[in-house]
Amino acid sequence: QVRLVESGGGLVQTGGSLRLSCAASGGTFSMAWFRQAPGKERNFVAAITWDGGNINYIDSVKGRFTISRDNAKNTVNLQMNGLKPEDTAVYYCAADRRYTVVPDKAKYAYWGEGTQVTVSS
Repeated sequence: QVRLVESGGGLVQTGGSLRLSCAASGGTFSMAWFRQAPGKERNFVAAITWDGGNINYIDSVKGRFTISRDNAKNTVNLQMNGLKPEDTAVYYCAADRRYTVVPDKAKYAYWGEGTQVTVSS
C-alpha cells in the first residue's frame, strides 16, 4: 500500500523560509510537489525522479525553492526560501512509479493529504 505523508508547513513572514518533507512508503517513486490556493486549481511546483537525475520547477519558484530526496529515508524535501504571499497554499506531495518530472497532476497516481503554507505580508 502506498502512503505519502507531508510535514513542515506553517506560517512565515514574507522573505522567510520553510522546509517541507514527504515520507513515502510502498515503493520507489518519482515525486513532486503541487500547491492549491483557495478557489484555484492545484498547480505544479517541482518534481524529481527516483534517482534524482531529473528535476523540474515551475518558473515562479526557480532560484527560491529546491527539491531534493533522501532515498535512504524514502523522503522528498522542498526547501522554500524567499517566500512570498503568493506562495500561500496547501502543498501536496505526489508520486508515481514512472520515471517522470512532468508538471501534470493527472500523471501522478498517489497523493498525500497536504500541508498548509501561509506567508504573511
